[in-house]
Amino acid sequence: MNLITYYKKKSLKERFLLFIGILFFLIYLTLGVVFLFWESSPFNLQPKYRIAFGVLLIVYAITRLLRFYNSNKEE
Repeated sequence: MNLITYYKKKSLKERFLLFIGILFFLIYLTLGVVFLFWESSPFNLQPKYRIAFGVLLIVYAITRLLRFYNSNKEE
């Protein structure tokens, strides 16, 4: 319930930035999982580079989420 009241207190600009932040987290996370598990991808990468890139995208997504969470926590 506290989350809903916190969301309603935000301005339209802050709500939009919240939506964009969550959207890009999900995009990077999905791309990372796709690179990890899609073996017949159209990108001609060796498996070790494909896995490394997928893990890097997932770590970047988590880093973005943590930074976004910490910036909203301070307000």
